[in-house]
Amino acid sequence: MEQITLALAKGRPAKSTIDLLEQTGEHFVDLHEDSRKLVFYNTEKTIKVIFVKALDVPTYVEKGAADIGIVGKDNIMESQAEVYELLDLKIGKCKFSVAGKSNQQVNRSQKLTIATKYPNVAKKHFQKKGQPIETVKLNGSVELAPLIGLSDYIVDIVETGSTLKENGLVVLEDIEKISTRLIVNKASFATKATHVQKFINQLKSAME
Repeated sequence: MEQITLALAKGRPAKSTIDLLEQTGEHFVDLHEDSRKLVFYNTEKTIKVIFVKALDVPTYVEKGAADIGIVGKDNIMESQAEVYELLDLKIGKCKFSVAGKSNQQVNRSQKLTIATKYPNVAKKHFQKKGQPIETVKLNGSVELAPLIGLSDYIVDIVETGSTLKENGLVVLEDIEKISTRLIVNKASFATKATHVQKFINQLKSAME
């Protein structure tokens, strides 16, 4: 029996995905929150679930180590992986935005310094506008950068905007809406078409 490999990152999207699959009759008896295992199978051994870092999910799918991945659009955009994006699970809705001090507007006449966890997203966005930028890669507390002069603006994920507001920042420009997406390896989409489509249909039926 043919098997498909599903790459997930632990957290809300993974839990929501497993919950959806359980609704369709797929059961993962060894899978529980406290487990440190990284590989799990459904009862019929037709689905292998592997847990990897969220930013690595698109890479695993692109390289064929996983047939399918479920991960946030933010990680898909930042990885720039060559994959098929086939389903929006509508989990974890938020957006990519440019933010800065409340009295600022984006100045297009000079090279900007952008602090972000997502340098590829930032570069692509400003490149489309013909705006030269220098990125400062940060892994946390991005909101601090404009406050201490490390950057002119930030590019980050915004959900409610409360963190920005508490730090005297505002959204100046929205880049793209973000949510959890299903991606498929291009070769698997051809060679395992029946199984991949069945998997997608299962998720769709559980979402309805």
